[in-house]
Amino acid sequence: MNHPKRSLKDLTILYAEDDQDTLKLTAMVLEDYVGRLILAKNGQEAWHLFNQHKIDVVLTDILMPKLSGLDLVGLIRHSTQPNVPIVITSAHTEVKYLLEAINLRVDNYILKPIEIDSLLKVLQKAILPFVQAKEIEAQSLLIKAISTFVGGKKIEIVKFLIEHCDEDKIFHGSYEDILLHLNVSKPTIVKTFKQLMDAGILIKVRNKMYRFHQDFLLENMQL
Repeated sequence: MNHPKRSLKDLTILYAEDDQDTLKLTAMVLEDYVGRLILAKNGQEAWHLFNQHKIDVVLTDILMPKLSGLDLVGLIRHSTQPNVPIVITSAHTEVKYLLEAINLRVDNYILKPIEIDSLLKVLQKAILPFVQAKEIEAQSLLIKAISTFVGGKKIEIVKFLIEHCDEDKIFHGSYEDILLHLNVSKPTIVKTFKQLMDAGILIKVRNKMYRFHQDFLLENMQL
């Protein structure tokens, strides 16, 4: 699993809390770990902001004026983004709140006073399926796009490259490494690499190190 700071840095988190001291103190620390932090003083404001922005994770208190945290969760679960990961924060441990949260498919629960290390772990756990799904989607779209000009055994090579890339989309290896794992010829491997590099999809960083072009990945994520 990646370190929490690394995964959360790419995400937009909506944080709803009616206690202003808690909101400010938690936000002051949390904003160092996330890509973007949007704050709401109550459930109603949070619901408005949820509909105005592309939210990746919701962090909300349970008891708030105008609209409770659980009512907010209910609205989100029936919105156009029903599967957004949601983490509940509260000083209350009553069974009725926990049961309702479970019924609303809340992803996790953290008690107040909030400890930042615990919160980061809870958020990381909540977004893990989301991150994995995005990675799988990106790989599938990339393979589909590449298959328009390379086929057969070459697709197996492309899959191997993608599956063995590090988090920076860099493949560390040689033609011989691929030969050891796939039933393909060296000329096919060489030709595939040439096609990918000619198309600007694969960039040779240095000997035995190749990186997938990030712009290409982003373009295909938007298909």
